[in-house]
Amino acid sequence: MAIDSVSGRTSYIGSSILSLKSQLDQLTQQLGTGKISDTYAGQGINRGLAVTLRAQVSALDAYSDAATNVTTRINVANLTLQGLSDLRTQVKAAADGSPITLSSNGQSSGQITAQAAFANAIELLNTRSGDRYLFSGRATDTAPTATASEILYGSDDGTKAGLTQLTAERKQADLGADGRGRLVLSSPTPTSISLAEDAAPSPFGLKLSAVSTTAAGATTTGPSGTPLAATVDFGTTNPSEGDKVRFTFTLPDGSNETIELTATNTNPPPDGSFLIGADPSATTANLQSRLDDAVKTLAGTALVAASAIAASDDFFDSPPQRVDVTPPATAATATALKSGSAADTVIWYTGEDAQGPNDNARGTAVAQVDQGISVQYGARANEPAFRSMLQQIAVYAAVTTSSSDPNANGQVSALSQRVSLNLSSKPGVQTIQDVQADFAGAQTAIKSAGSRQAQVKTMAETMLDSIEGVSPEEVATKILALQTSLSASYQTTAMLYQLSLTKYI
Repeated sequence: MAIDSVSGRTSYIGSSILSLKSQLDQLTQQLGTGKISDTYAGQGINRGLAVTLRAQVSALDAYSDAATNVTTRINVANLTLQGLSDLRTQVKAAADGSPITLSSNGQSSGQITAQAAFANAIELLNTRSGDRYLFSGRATDTAPTATASEILYGSDDGTKAGLTQLTAERKQADLGADGRGRLVLSSPTPTSISLAEDAAPSPFGLKLSAVSTTAAGATTTGPSGTPLAATVDFGTTNPSEGDKVRFTFTLPDGSNETIELTATNTNPPPDGSFLIGADPSATTANLQSRLDDAVKTLAGTALVAASAIAASDDFFDSPPQRVDVTPPATAATATALKSGSAADTVIWYTGEDAQGPNDNARGTAVAQVDQGISVQYGARANEPAFRSMLQQIAVYAAVTTSSSDPNANGQVSALSQRVSLNLSSKPGVQTIQDVQADFAGAQTAIKSAGSRQAQVKTMAETMLDSIEGVSPEEVATKILALQTSLSASYQTTAMLYQLSLTKYI
């Protein structure tokens, strides 16, 4: 009978021990990592599904990261928008209710409030989130506006004009050399008076809109001709007490003002009236004198305010428009506007401009937050809502007058009324609340996508865990069983190594 050697049998046992040791190592690794294998090959027939699920989870994590970044930027932008809205409300209240008492610098308390508000508004629009400016469109590395000081007062070296200079130039152009708002008052006949614009075409000064009278026997003509002119002729009949003469004008900001003078027998005539003379010629002379005073007052008050509003609108235009004083024209005789350049005029908006009428500001920043779902959250500081607010606050802050000017209070009052009106919301015109609504829509889309993704990710991770994961209790039980088998194998091997022929026999 053949007897196998001990070494032959122990080699089989040794292989078994190594196999058990390998299994124990694998189970120990599974217990420590919670995974069935550290390679896809060890995951069995579902490894393909595991790869797909892992890719899905990674994509969901990427969407979540993008949503977090966008949400942060929108939150910062919303704080900016709320700050701008508060400033608009503050300046409007100041324009509505501040007393017309001029300080030593020729401004009311409301205008001083506007100076601080404008500086704050510019700082808000230059807000950054991380390394990107939020209101520069696609030019996220460029500040969207010039500084508040540059916008109001021009460059430090004096080479570029700011709003105050353009406002002063426009004021001269609108008032004209004689302060009559570029109107010419004359008496073509002893019984008639005529008001005419001094040049055509010209954007400056008071523009005749209508003329009328209630005086029996009087006739009116115009406004007609080039330049426009309007005439009132009493003819052979004197007006009666209470008869009225009206001239209506359009001002540079598009508003309308009317001069109404009432015939009276009271001497001296009260404000807003003219003295009825002994005959139509004398009455016409009295009317001409009072009309001249009324035109100068209107020019020195409402026209100055309207001129400043128009200058602000021109300055915040792209490119900015300013009075053309190309020789021989001066500011007081100019008849046209010209485009300012970056060499001679401060360009207030320095961000990215729209590339066309359909290039919406919101579309300048887009983030994909889910498969097939993207949100738009861009903004430009020159959007109508921001530009309109800035130009109203800026002009209110820029205009100064003198307490020695008899029309000073009238100028500031007329300016305050216009600023307050222009800061009010208007149907069909973009407001800051509209921009906030756009951002709110983006936030809602992000939140909805996030909720949906959280549910999908939970299901994917559960399925992935069923493929890749292990049960700690099951693994621990297997380890104990292997440890028992391994211990028995070690004992058997030890006994075999101690076996001799004598012991065997």
